[in-house]
Amino acid sequence: MRRSTRSRLLFLGGFSLYFGSLWLLWETPVVYPLKVFVVLLHEISHGIAAVATGGSIQGITLSPGLGGACYCPGGNAFVTLSAGYLGSLAWGAVLLELARRPGGGVNRITRVMGVVIMALTVLYVRGTFGLLFGVAFGVALVFAGSRLSVRVNRTFLTALGLTSCLYAILDIKGDVLDRPQLPSDAHMLAELTGVPTQAWGGLWISVALVASGWLFLRAYRAA
Repeated sequence: MRRSTRSRLLFLGGFSLYFGSLWLLWETPVVYPLKVFVVLLHEISHGIAAVATGGSIQGITLSPGLGGACYCPGGNAFVTLSAGYLGSLAWGAVLLELARRPGGGVNRITRVMGVVIMALTVLYVRGTFGLLFGVAFGVALVFAGSRLSVRVNRTFLTALGLTSCLYAILDIKGDVLDRPQLPSDAHMLAELTGVPTQAWGGLWISVALVASGWLFLRAYRAA
């Protein structure tokens, strides 16, 4: 068997094992911290979009029930509302790309990400749960980047990236397509533009599926 073929088979086997485990454990405490982290990325994305278009961030809240909100007045409402789900997807893509960096660069990335998460938490996150989670997760990232091997850090970043991409897809389906009456980003965007909530959900989930497929194919070819 050629080396490239063997590598790709190992990639497919590893991906299938991870995806299957993630799917089976999705509603368990094992995956829960990763899901809360993706919610934090979702809210941070709103804040970044607001600041980039002239607004500001007053605060971010997280709830144990995987809810969150970003209070970011000013800026372009269309861009800010669109940035949540698509931001989670973009963060997932970035994390997957960073996980492929050679050598100890992966460990440095994990450490830097931990420091950034702690800084953003202290500056913007409000509420006991969100503060505790953000600081604890940041500390865990710094510890992993400082003490654990390159392989472990690469696996950790890959897990975060895949979870962020998958959660974006499932979140759009659950919050927008299945329950369009919820006060989601798409619902507020529908009120702003007159375009139905489910139309925005359909557009976003199409982008998420295409992007996730492209990322998978790129990783497969590079294996």
